[in-house]
Amino acid sequence: QLQLVESGGGLAQPGGSLRLSCSASRFTLNAYAVGWFRQAPGKEREGVACISRSGAHTMYADSMEGRFIISRDNVQGTVWLQMNNLTPEDTAVYYCAAVRSLSLEYTGELHTLAFDSWGQGTKVTVSS
Repeated sequence: QLQLVESGGGLAQPGGSLRLSCSASRFTLNAYAVGWFRQAPGKEREGVACISRSGAHTMYADSMEGRFIISRDNVQGTVWLQMNNLTPEDTAVYYCAAVRSLSLEYTGELHTLAFDSWGQGTKVTVSS
């Protein structure tokens, strides 16, 4: 089974940036559409962004588009989430998720049921 590992979380100031990384410990991510989700305390897990196998197609939640950028490098087998102009409302545990896809252009969807492999999460705190 695909095991995903996230890194890059931590403390950021409002207006700051962080870059999260997702990789697979046993297999390459090249055959998978990958998504980022987040879960704030007391709230449901919500979709942030997702990206197709090729990297050519992406999807963002409305509140993140323009601030967050999802990208991937299939040589390195890594997917990133660049988060800019952070606000305290971005404080959450961020999860990487993947779903195997035959299509190079399928991004997945921004709901948890679209993905079947999940990482353990990395915590992001935005505070001054």
